[in-house]
Amino acid sequence: MFDKLFGWGKKKAEDPPIPFGRYSDNNKTVEKVNRWTEADNLFKQQQYPESVEAFFDYLRDEAEQNVVLERNGAEGRFHLYQGSKIVRGEFNNERFVAEVTLARMAQPSVPVMRRLLEMNFNLYYSRYALDSDRLCMRFDSNIKAANPNKLYYGLKELAIKADKLDDLLVQEFTSLQTIDTEHIPEMPAAEKEVRYRFFIKWIQDTLDYVASLDADKFAGAHSYLLLNLAFRIDYMLYPEGKLQLELEKIVDIYFKKDDKQTTDRNQGMIEAYRKLLAKPKEEVYPYFFRTKHTFSIVAPQNHKSVIDAINAAASNMIWYRENQYPLVANAILEYGISFCQYSYSLPKPLSDLVRLFMQINHADYFEALGFTAKYYDVAANEFEVDDIRERIEDIIAVWKNKFTKLDFKVSNLRYDTLVNFNTTFTAEISLLNFD
Repeated sequence: MFDKLFGWGKKKAEDPPIPFGRYSDNNKTVEKVNRWTEADNLFKQQQYPESVEAFFDYLRDEAEQNVVLERNGAEGRFHLYQGSKIVRGEFNNERFVAEVTLARMAQPSVPVMRRLLEMNFNLYYSRYALDSDRLCMRFDSNIKAANPNKLYYGLKELAIKADKLDDLLVQEFTSLQTIDTEHIPEMPAAEKEVRYRFFIKWIQDTLDYVASLDADKFAGAHSYLLLNLAFRIDYMLYPEGKLQLELEKIVDIYFKKDDKQTTDRNQGMIEAYRKLLAKPKEEVYPYFFRTKHTFSIVAPQNHKSVIDAINAAASNMIWYRENQYPLVANAILEYGISFCQYSYSLPKPLSDLVRLFMQINHADYFEALGFTAKYYDVAANEFEVDDIRERIEDIIAVWKNKFTKLDFKVSNLRYDTLVNFNTTFTAEISLLNFD
């Protein structure tokens, strides 16, 4: 007691710098937003180099160290990171040019060129190009037309498309070779092992539990369990490249607009998970690596979209809670926010609260990664109430300057069961005011 009253407790250990979930650029502070306004005003005043500098300052995420700019008067060079790719460029009094390398093509390939020609029609700002044996994408503009809006969406298209395509093109065409990946840091072997172990565990546990529930009577529960599994793997393990694409295809099996029954969709997802389960670690490990990002691959949404997802999950969970299916109830509640994390670019305080939710519900995974904060003891059904409240209050306090109406009533949280905690926690998230 005296430790808490007088601050005599042990100093909290630093958590490992491990990111979770898809990067969200919906994390700009008031100062960053002001830099965007400055960039726009400078452009209108025809102070183009200063406008570009302010724009890149807006874009830079200090926590990610994702943007580097070197300016010398009216000229400048820059590079920014997006997953496995680096976008490099320069600007002067006349032009703004950005480029990213996709792959090496030692010999001309008609199938490759045909594919790129087809994909060019889907690009609005950028284009595919061949520089000697180097396959790349480019975006350029007259400096007098390079306003912040055009730069943002042009660089975003360039970066996201390149990051998505490089692995897929190399895997599809044997004439292409991977290049320009030296900047990607190797993930520690121990961390890869933890990620792979939980990758297998979560899939196997979910398939086993789904098999124990009648496929027709519990079709809805099957869907929630299988979809939430994809969202959890995407958030907690964040696989890249082909493995990420395979997870997205599993989600698409359910949401694809066709005439299939729910049971058929569920079976399709089950079969896809079994294929993932059969992969040896040598096929999974290469898709676990550390990356930096500058742009979110999904768009921000009004908070009402989050509210609707949480409320729908809370409503559909009730029967399972009242009929003693806590695993299903918790999975549905997790789905309510994991779907939002997967589908939307969330504001930073909301994504921080999602992470806290995951730390509480999946303490074993975070502990295996080296995180010291343990908010919930599953075996004893005991919550670290003070630590949970302190973490929530810290998150709200950091962002109160930008979201002045942001408030999370920690007094409304229940700690008697995990289901009731999750119900009240997600309910409070749905009441957050980001105006």
